[in-house]
Amino acid sequence: MSVLAIPLAILLIVAVGSCLQRVSGMGLGLIGGPILTLMLGPVEGIMVTNVLACINAALTTYSMRDDVDWGKWLRIGPFMVLGSIPAALLIARIGTASLLVLVGAALLIALGVVSFGRRFVPELRGTGPAISAGILGGFTNTLAGVAGPVITVYAQAARWPQSVYAATLQPCFFIGGLFSVVTKYFLGAGGFEGLHWLVWPFGIIGMFIGIKVGTSIAGRVSREKARKLSLTVASLGSLSALIRGLIALAA
Repeated sequence: MSVLAIPLAILLIVAVGSCLQRVSGMGLGLIGGPILTLMLGPVEGIMVTNVLACINAALTTYSMRDDVDWGKWLRIGPFMVLGSIPAALLIARIGTASLLVLVGAALLIALGVVSFGRRFVPELRGTGPAISAGILGGFTNTLAGVAGPVITVYAQAARWPQSVYAATLQPCFFIGGLFSVVTKYFLGAGGFEGLHWLVWPFGIIGMFIGIKVGTSIAGRVSREKARKLSLTVASLGSLSALIRGLIALAA
């Protein structure tokens, strides 16, 4: 395989994910998590997703800053570290095949909840549900590279306006990605030693391309269509990771 094959694939994945995230509020973690898990493995793939999602969220937060509700963020974002720590400890203690199964299953459950469960979630008020969403979002973000489904279900149950939801997700993704990388690195659950250095510049180039395209089409493309595309791609990648892990365990 060409040295450029994986960096070019990452550029494409990140560009598509960043574009969808700019339009709908989430996309990079949903698409990057399962696909990069298959390409790089369940540890390195999610670590790369966490780093790129963190940078992407910082840039997207700036571009959507007028709609961010910092009061809502404060009830979720800081508590994501409480979910990151147990997830990092779990990652450090299980094998690659088991981790693939766990990541694939966690993603499919999260995607199923956000796709089909939101109509059954009652209206939520108060600080407790927000803190719980932050803790669970931190766990799933550290384990599988996605906090969006958990926070989405909470935001829908709390009746956040769409513009506030899409914008306030971004600083949640930033702090969640930061906590995920830091906790995994310092608890010995992940690192970057096996990655080719071209992954980073190609990933960042893809991110800028995706944000640029997403900003230009955000007013013309339905957020719901972008969201459904993200969920579909993520579901296929998650199912592939789950099957790959199950095959490895059976071998």
